[in-house]
Amino acid sequence: MYINKEVKSSEEKERIILARSYQTVERISDTALKRAIARRILENLHDWFEVDESREQYIRECSDWMFFAAKEKDDYAGFLCLKETGRQTVELAVMGVLREYHRNGLGRALFQEAQKAAAEEGYSFMQVKTVKMGVYEDYDITNRFYLSLGFAEFEVIDELWGKENPCQIYVMSLK
Repeated sequence: MYINKEVKSSEEKERIILARSYQTVERISDTALKRAIARRILENLHDWFEVDESREQYIRECSDWMFFAAKEKDDYAGFLCLKETGRQTVELAVMGVLREYHRNGLGRALFQEAQKAAAEEGYSFMQVKTVKMGVYEDYDITNRFYLSLGFAEFEVIDELWGKENPCQIYVMSLK
């Protein structure tokens, strides 16, 4: 179960309400803009995207995928990419939200737009891969986020990323 962070001060509550009121999610088609948004955000999320060649691969490949970006006021603060993995299935291939915008609904807004678009385009299923729960604290937060969106555990594959980073695959129906 995903547990929301307890908001302790009225100042923090106000910041979250303000942040939500400025959020917009856009579907981006321009290749250069996709790469620029992905680079800016992924390079600022080093804890999750610390392997240079993997990060660069995401930045390159995102230009070929469905790309959604969230704006806070006039700047992009998050993005999400979907790639087709089968005639009926898309994968949430990469997602990043700048740390200062975590836990204010931006990631959920990105996901909801992507989920809606995938269903409208006729996909039946969505999957996402992450490091298995219990291995790294930061990834435990990610796992709880995916579960809160309605994903269900499908399987763990130790061999995909190595025994030290077991790959958890989550799935959901879009129907």
